[in-house]
Amino acid sequence: MLLSLFQKNEFLDAATSNWIFDTFAWALTEFEQDVFSKDSQLILPINSFYPGNVSSIAEMAQSVFDNTLKYAGMQHWPIRLVSPEQYQGQQQMPKLQFKDVMRGDKVTVINNDYTDTSVNEILVSYNPAQINQPQDLVASFAQAFAAILISQRGSLPPGGEKFVSQAIDLVACFMGFGVMFANTAYQFKGGCGTCYNKHANREAALPEQEMVYCLALFSILKGMRIKDVSYYLKSHLRSSFKQAYKDINKQLKNTDNQRLLAVKI
Repeated sequence: MLLSLFQKNEFLDAATSNWIFDTFAWALTEFEQDVFSKDSQLILPINSFYPGNVSSIAEMAQSVFDNTLKYAGMQHWPIRLVSPEQYQGQQQMPKLQFKDVMRGDKVTVINNDYTDTSVNEILVSYNPAQINQPQDLVASFAQAFAAILISQRGSLPPGGEKFVSQAIDLVACFMGFGVMFANTAYQFKGGCGTCYNKHANREAALPEQEMVYCLALFSILKGMRIKDVSYYLKSHLRSSFKQAYKDINKQLKNTDNQRLLAVKI
């Protein structure tokens, strides 16, 4: 998924924008369109979304983890945060069963296979270097939750297995974390030596342009205005977001395009 070197009018080349529309439609089908319509909100890097005072790195990580899990609609999942020292990785993620829906307040996880509920726990850890870069920390948790969600559903995105990494980033945006993902998709490496810490940055599968496009699509579907979103973006992303927003609105007016109609809700 590479941008065309000589774009004229469209924000992205047709193949990339079509994949984003197709994958957003796939996410709406697979991950509770009703929850997206009624409950999903744009999560912003402000205190009202991540309130509270903490006294340690572990407390901050747990607070961010809990809030991010709730905003992802996965607060009833048996997902537990463990410290980096405790985390050894899981050789195999337990397969969960759900009574009805996978996301939202009505989720019921059915653990019929084991009497020991800890066997069904999914473990997640964090990067201590991201404590001073909270948007990266939030995005990393959201990325982990999106990966877990896709794995548990067992449905491949458009393009198949080779596009799973990109789909994880898109699903995180679909869950409301698009601002955080756009702001952390690229990290400037210049400046003084203490201004950049590569170990604190999250791994981005979708580059800035594609991420901004996903965010614009989310914003339009949720009825948000450009200024409601662009204020929270890094300054160099604001004009791109405005352009993407206008480009998508223009395309959505094409009622003959079945690919675009699939994401209208």
